[in-house]
Amino acid sequence: MLCQIVLFDGFDPLDVIAPYEVLFAGGMAAPGTLRVELVSAEGPREVPSGSGLLTLRATAALDPRRADLVVVPGAVGPLGDPAGAGDAGSGDSVPAVLARSLRTGLPALLGEALGRPGTTVATVCGGSAILAAAGLIAGRHATTNHLGLHLLEAAGVIAVGARVVDDGDLVTGAGVTSGLDLGLYLLEREIGPRIAHAVEQLFAHERRGTVWRAAGPVPACF
Repeated sequence: MLCQIVLFDGFDPLDVIAPYEVLFAGGMAAPGTLRVELVSAEGPREVPSGSGLLTLRATAALDPRRADLVVVPGAVGPLGDPAGAGDAGSGDSVPAVLARSLRTGLPALLGEALGRPGTTVATVCGGSAILAAAGLIAGRHATTNHLGLHLLEAAGVIAVGARVVDDGDLVTGAGVTSGLDLGLYLLEREIGPRIAHAVEQLFAHERRGTVWRAAGPVPACF
């Protein structure tokens, strides 16, 4: 299995590093099952994070024809105008950074990934806002940072206030530290619970919350 974690200008470092570390460790625990690489829509390049202090290198191009799992991070910066990721925006605010990502080749590649049978697209924090603003997940269940749930709803997404939401080939995580939980859940789902448990022990981190899925009875109250 090949996992490609997407970098774009202004990405949130923890959104990338947390799932990268977890999934990479899973590949070590189960040799030959999982390979992880950092990619960008433009191909190999140095990609600046939104922190202004950390740059990571994309070693390949995002390629939905190769990837079995694509992970999309959010952005970091001032909250700025909360109008939405689809606004043109300017400066270094999170909405502006997410809006600029929509003017690259990233949305088309993510749409191709979502349309390819057998490929799972996962997001951390504002990554789901990119998919929503691009019109790729209307009618789907998803989550994001609690400050951005209204952005999903405005784009026709069924926003769920859970830490991780599994909607089949779309798996989304909430705020930045949920990247750890997202990665562990993906290991459990795709490789198996024993591998996920081993990595959980290695990282001394226990997954938080219940992974939400549209299954079982609907609660009658609260």
